[in-house]
Amino acid sequence: MKNRLEIIVFITLLTFLACKDKTSKNSDFKSGNDKPNIILILTDDQGYGDVGFNGSKDILTPHIDNIAKKGVVFSNGYVSHPYCSPSRAGLMTGRYQQRFGHEHNVPFSPQDSTMGTPKNEVFLSKKLKEAGYNTCAIGKWHLGDHPSFLPPKRGFDHWFGFSGGHMNYWGYPYSKNKTMHVQRNGKNVNPKKLTYLTDDFTNEALSFIERQKDAPFFMYLSYNAPHSPDHATKKYLKKADHIENGVRSVYAALIAGVDQGVGRIDSLLTRLGIRKNTLIIFLSDNGGRLDVANNGQFRGHKGMLFEGGIRVPFTMSWPAKLPQNTRYKQPVTSLDIFSTCLAAANLKLSENTLLDGKNLLPFLKNNLIEAPHKALYWRVANGEEYAIRKGNYKLIKSAYKNKTMLFDLSKDEMETRDISSIKPEIFNELETLYTNWNGNLTEPSWTDPHIQNVKKEEQDVQNIRFKSLSKKEKENYEFNH
Repeated sequence: MKNRLEIIVFITLLTFLACKDKTSKNSDFKSGNDKPNIILILTDDQGYGDVGFNGSKDILTPHIDNIAKKGVVFSNGYVSHPYCSPSRAGLMTGRYQQRFGHEHNVPFSPQDSTMGTPKNEVFLSKKLKEAGYNTCAIGKWHLGDHPSFLPPKRGFDHWFGFSGGHMNYWGYPYSKNKTMHVQRNGKNVNPKKLTYLTDDFTNEALSFIERQKDAPFFMYLSYNAPHSPDHATKKYLKKADHIENGVRSVYAALIAGVDQGVGRIDSLLTRLGIRKNTLIIFLSDNGGRLDVANNGQFRGHKGMLFEGGIRVPFTMSWPAKLPQNTRYKQPVTSLDIFSTCLAAANLKLSENTLLDGKNLLPFLKNNLIEAPHKALYWRVANGEEYAIRKGNYKLIKSAYKNKTMLFDLSKDEMETRDISSIKPEIFNELETLYTNWNGNLTEPSWTDPHIQNVKKEEQDVQNIRFKSLSKKEKENYEFNH
């Protein structure tokens, strides 16, 4: 009887150990595979102040905030350009996009094999694919419409999305000639099989994660929300019932769709036991829209080099390796994502690879006071606008205001007090740094109407201000231009 009892106990113990081993193989650090999954979530035209982790009170983002709570929030998180396509080119390459001529938005041109991020530029997806990652791009692309520029040619195994700069949320053929379609791996998707693009993109992401859960994967999830057109569903409008400004309530509904999608992805990763070893990065491609976005305490909006155009909601979460519920205050840039992801995947670059981004992991793990960058740079329209931030000082040449200004962001985050006449030595130092940096850049490969739009917008602003004055004050009013 005793021997029989011992045998039963022994068998039970073996069963327990076997189950534990099986569970271990399906846990965050699978046997022989400790490379993290990487999910890069990009939103479109979302304001710095339109997430809870940056203080939003009216637009509620509990699921995005939960990602931030499990990671690091970048208080001084920047993108490399104040609007769409160039910002994405920098994100995907880890290099200032002005180095290779991608300085303007790509017009929708599916027949033009020259209009897109140069084919010799290496994308993050390609490096991770070479390292054994399964790769997937979902959502908005805007890096070239010709097949030679699309995700399958840039290191992505799977693609579901649209190639251009904006799309209706129902997935109907778009652009002037109705030739832009939602595609899956190069084939047009029947719009009748689509529901609401934000949900369609989320569902595609969930399906990809389910299929790839047992091997490391990289997913670039590029929502087109909250970019116009302002299309929403009753479900998401319900989440914005409390906002009495109609246009902002629809904008909030667009963000609510993204937030729910982020929550569903986070829940799936947790259920599969792979959340702890998944690096999730969330940010917007540029500052918030002019009409309804909240860019927090910052001046300006999308398209501007004032803080409101380039400082964005930006957070990074990797529970297995990074601190949680913390804020990192040193300036960082979207260009850093490339180097950081490669380091997380234990990949080394060849010595002749020129990246402008830095690996942020040692700064975040060790809470280093030292800034990752000596300076950050921006150039728009071949230098008609530019900016540089070094420490707390920021120099900006604005085509909106038709002048070059200097600000001390430690005392003037809103950029209201131009101190160029008070600190001429700083002004000259930053001008020299910009000039030296600019000397290593190339001419834009194509143009867009940004500068024309800037001048029209500023003129409209001045006209509105002028109309508000009395006849007497109008006589002495000086326009900025």
